Amino acid sequence: MIEYPIVHLAEAGVSEVGVVVGYLGHLIQEHLGDGSRLGVRVRYFWQERRLGIAHAISLALPELKGPFVVYLGDNILAGGIKRHVRAFLEGDFDVYILLARVPDPSRFGVAVLRDGRVVKLVEKPREPISDLAVVGVYMFRDPEDVARAFSSLKPSWRGEYEVTDLIQWFIDRGRRVGFDFVDGWWKDVGTPEGLLEAVYLLLDHAGARVEGEVRGEVLGRVVVEKGAVVEGRVFGPAYVGPGAYVGRGAVVEHYVSLESGARLASGGASRSLLLSEAEVEVGGLRLVDSVLGRRSVVRSRRDLRGEARLIISDFSRVEL
Repeated sequence: MIEYPIVHLAEAGVSEVGVVVGYLGHLIQEHLGDGSRLGVRVRYFWQERRLGIAHAISLALPELKGPFVVYLGDNILAGGIKRHVRAFLEGDFDVYILLARVPDPSRFGVAVLRDGRVVKLVEKPREPISDLAVVGVYMFRDPEDVARAFSSLKPSWRGEYEVTDLIQWFIDRGRRVGFDFVDGWWKDVGTPEGLLEAVYLLLDHAGARVEGEVRGEVLGRVVVEKGAVVEGRVFGPAYVGPGAYVGRGAVVEHYVSLESGARLASGGASRSLLLSEAEVEVGGLRLVDSVLGRRSVVRSRRDLRGEARLIISDFSRVEL
């Protein structure tokens, strides 16, 4: 997930990236390293307690010398952010935000517009005041201004320092707060269902590419990465990652992603995500709308039929 924002930042000309980490942050550090693999330089900031996005931003402020972008690591924008970064810099705004219309505004910070201006931001409103969600990308001109704004904040009813309150400080003082609407789709992945929706959208935009070994059958838009082995059947759109395995008695149906080293030895999978090194051997059972964590194991000792939906975390083990 976090690679998508970092790649988008690099595409927009950002070369230095600060990643705020906390609980289990060492896993992110191990994965990203110094960022050179993604074309950026990465340094890390430790957030001991989850006190909100504005608090996370404040941790990096002492190291910032000019305009900067905040891109939440659980967001994906289909069109990236290059165009928006250019508009922010060329428009000489103090703050720049992105907006998208959503059916459930209570899950997001929302913006109220009047006469083409942003007049109010509210974090996860209890009462519907707008259907314009604030997308998890924020741009600021002057770190010192942001530090002054943060120093005036108080925790919200959620006990967090809200980024919407941070930006409201600029609005209330008549500063230049620009906005635009996102291109194409945008996903804020905060739930297993949201994660699956992101997989569907990404696979919809993937082409067909086979670099691994196919001994079975591959139909449609399927990516088979180098080192993967397919002995069963795969129907696209689908992704079979490096070192992944689809057994002779297995069927990968539409909108399935097998990440690196995942194994579907037997059974079926549809609209599901198997994270790295997950193992599945379920005979005639078919997994649907499922998310299996890294190195999880799902096995059946019986000849089960029908469908099952599983959402399990890393290192879990399920025997059916």
